[in-house]
Amino acid sequence: MNFIRFSDLCSQGLVKGRRVFIRADLNVPQDDAGRITEDTRIRASIPCIQMALSAGAAVMVTSHLGRPTEGQFKPEDSLAPVALRLGELMAREVPLLSGWVDGVEVSPGQLVLLENCRVNKGEKKNDETLARKMAALCDIFVHDAFGTAHRAEASTYGIAQFAKTACAGPLLAAEMDAISKALANPKRPLVAIVAGSKVSTKLTILQALAGKVDQLIVGGGIANTFMLANGLPIGKSLAERELLGEARAVMAAMKARGAEVPIPTDVVTAKTFSADAPATVKPATEVADDDLILDIGPQTAKKLANQLMAAGTIVWNGPVGVFEFAAFEGGTKTIAQAIAASPAFSIAGGGDTLAAIAKYGIEKDVGYISTGGGAFLEVLEGKTLPAFEVLQKRAAG
Repeated sequence: MNFIRFSDLCSQGLVKGRRVFIRADLNVPQDDAGRITEDTRIRASIPCIQMALSAGAAVMVTSHLGRPTEGQFKPEDSLAPVALRLGELMAREVPLLSGWVDGVEVSPGQLVLLENCRVNKGEKKNDETLARKMAALCDIFVHDAFGTAHRAEASTYGIAQFAKTACAGPLLAAEMDAISKALANPKRPLVAIVAGSKVSTKLTILQALAGKVDQLIVGGGIANTFMLANGLPIGKSLAERELLGEARAVMAAMKARGAEVPIPTDVVTAKTFSADAPATVKPATEVADDDLILDIGPQTAKKLANQLMAAGTIVWNGPVGVFEFAAFEGGTKTIAQAIAASPAFSIAGGGDTLAAIAKYGIEKDVGYISTGGGAFLEVLEGKTLPAFEVLQKRAAG
């Protein structure tokens, strides 16, 4: 992907004295009292902010937080807790400005946080008047919020159209590089793991990947639907019988290319869905009518691990079993450890996937961990994200 990198502008001395507008993703979880419970996104945004300050820019940063109603600011929508935490982490005061659309006073070396951008009327619909006003505030627009890259809003897309210069911050650039490496120019074999409770939520992803990957590993409730489509018993396990035709079509598309969807040969079952339910390993052909399949079996996990060890590129979205329960984590743990040990370039994304990566402590062994949920899924679907599209257009034009 061809786009302008903010880091290049900084190293070329093109940022000094300039007004820089950074769209960050500071949408952090908060408790009922408004206290931040997890600050990963704030920490992840600091390198871009620090890069701008070190380059001598006048720095403005904004983000969305929660789901405010446009044009109706409420105290709970405020970025005040974010400004406080950002200030603590950067050891400096971070002023928070509201009503900033019509003008911002900021000098080189200064940093200001602009109040919740989703409160601005016209933000979500990418209103051109609003976008042009935002663009007029700066010399350089920096998109550094991959979590919003799939949305064409005024602060993510419109401003990029009209700002004098539009570029990708280090976080977004890293995502764009990793996605290109994994999907645009992958080292083969390309193996994708797509897991989750429902085929319906991942059907377009499965269909898109069926035309690209060499192995398509399905897990969770999705695997149950594929097992059923293969004529295997699944007992009372979660499955979508109305999508058996679609599952067979994905398998046929893979087979036509000499690729495959590996179907579990053994599974781990229980009679009830609970952490203390007795677990039974059995052949996939022997699932009883009152069984729930809660994980892949050790034989299947070992076979998949061997395939991952031989992969050139791995894309991972979703745990393959109920890994939150100790008795049913074996499959996900084996997969995670195989990805960590594999020489392949790996990219992983999605909330449950990140939880599994953290549980098994393999953060340093995954090639790239994506910060975007919906954006990551849309990339897997083969969609061009609005943020990528507009930044490539600006680089070309």
